[in-house]
Amino acid sequence: MRITLHGAAGGEVTGSAYLVRTKTASVLLDFGMFQGASRVEKLNALPDDEGLRGLDAVVLTHAHLDHCGRLPLLPRVGFAGPVYATPATIDLAELILRDSAHVQKADAERAARRREHGVRRVKPPPEPLYSQEDVEKIRPQFRALPYDQSVEVAEGVAVRAVDAGHMLGSASIEMTVREEGRTRVVVFSGDLGPRGAPIHRDPVPFRRADAVFLESTYGDRDHRSLHDTVAEAREVIAKAVAERGKMLMPVFAVGRPQLILYLLAGEFLRGAIPPFPIYMDSPMAIEATRIYERHTELFDEEAVAMYNSGELRANLGTVQYCRTADESRALNDREGPMLIMAGAGMCTAGRILHHLRHNLGRPGTRVLVVGYQAEGSLGRLLVDGRKTVSIFGEKIPVTASVHTLGGFSGHAGQSDLLNWFASVAPSNPRVFLTHGEERARKPLARLIAVRHGISPELPAIGQVIDLD
Repeated sequence: MRITLHGAAGGEVTGSAYLVRTKTASVLLDFGMFQGASRVEKLNALPDDEGLRGLDAVVLTHAHLDHCGRLPLLPRVGFAGPVYATPATIDLAELILRDSAHVQKADAERAARRREHGVRRVKPPPEPLYSQEDVEKIRPQFRALPYDQSVEVAEGVAVRAVDAGHMLGSASIEMTVREEGRTRVVVFSGDLGPRGAPIHRDPVPFRRADAVFLESTYGDRDHRSLHDTVAEAREVIAKAVAERGKMLMPVFAVGRPQLILYLLAGEFLRGAIPPFPIYMDSPMAIEATRIYERHTELFDEEAVAMYNSGELRANLGTVQYCRTADESRALNDREGPMLIMAGAGMCTAGRILHHLRHNLGRPGTRVLVVGYQAEGSLGRLLVDGRKTVSIFGEKIPVTASVHTLGGFSGHAGQSDLLNWFASVAPSNPRVFLTHGEERARKPLARLIAVRHGISPELPAIGQVIDLD
C-alpha cells in the first residue's frame, strides 16, 4: 500500500490530493486546485502518475476548490468511475466547479482584452484548466456517501465518513484497506472545523488508525475566541455604520457568508447593531445559501431552532442579492453604510477585486478579513499591511483600514487539532502533517511528539509513502 501526495504538502496549503494504491485498487482522496501565488498555480496540472490512469474511484472530503478543483481534469486520463461525497458536498462541489470554469474563462478573456488594448505589465492570458463542458462530464460520476456508513469504493478499499465540522457536508475519512490477509486503517482528517462554531456540528474524532494524515493549517496558533471576535466585529461594524462607511468582506461563496449572515441576524435581533444594507454580491454565494437551506439537517441545534422559528429570515430583511454584473457595478455609486460580501475569499479573482480597486484608496473604507489568506495572494498582502497593491495591472494605494477577524475561521486552531488527534493517538499511528505552511506544521509536530511520543512526518509534494 502506497500513498502519493499530489498537493497540500511540502509547506503548501492548497491542492489537496492523496493517491492511494494497493495491488488491486487505485483511489484518489481529494483532487484540489492550487491557489495563491502564480508559482503555486503553475502546479495545477494532471500529475504524471500512472495510478491516475487506472483510477477506480475518487473520495471527496468537502467541496472547497482546493479540495475538488482539479476533478474536471480526470476524464482526460480516462477516468469514468465514481466520485464519492456526502450529498451536501455533491451539491456544493457542482456549484463551485461551475463557477471555477466561469472564472477561468473570464480571467483569460479579460487579460486578452487588456493586452489587445496595449495595457502594460499584463501577463499573457492564462489558459483555463478546464471548461464548463469538462465540468458537465464529471457531474454524472458523483455518488452519495452517507455519514457513518462503511462503503466499499474499490476492491479491498472501504471508507467511512464522519462530520469534520469545517463546512456544510465536510467529512473526515476512515479508509480501511484489506490486502493479502492484512487490514490497515488510514485516517484523513480533511479540513477540521473548530469546536463550538455556529451552524456546523463539531468535528468527530476517530479511535484507531495505522496512519493519520492530519491537516495543520493553523498548527502554530489558536484563533481568537469567537466571543471576542464577534465583539470586535460588532465594534468595527457599529463604527462604520455610524460613519456611513463601506465595508468590504472578501469571502468564498460557501461557509463564511452564511455564518456572517447568521451572526448578524442575532446582532439585529438583540439590538446590538442597527440593521443596515448588506449586499451579497455573488451569484454563487446566493446559490450556496439556498443549498444550506436544503440541508438544515446538518445544522447544530441552535441554528435549527433559529431557522425553524423564522427568526433568521425575519432579521435579515436588509440583505440584498446582486446577481448581475450591473447590480454589482451599481454599488460603486452608492453611499454607505453598507457591507459588501463578494468573492473570492483570498482576493485572487471575482467581484471583490473591482470593489477593492474602487475603494481601497478611500480612508473610510474598512476591509474585513474573515478567512485564511494564502501566501502570495492579494488578501495576504492586505493582511500583512502592504501600502500599495496591484489590481488588474494598476497600482492601488491602500488607505482603507484592514481588520483581520480570525475567530470566524472555519479551520480548527492548534488546540482543537491536538484535541481531535488525542482520541486516535493511543493507537500509536504514523502521523503525516499536511495542508499547512512550514511555520504551522513544525510547531504542531513538536507538540504531538511531546504529548504522545509520536514523531510526525512532514511529507513533500510528490512524495510516495510506503505503508507496508
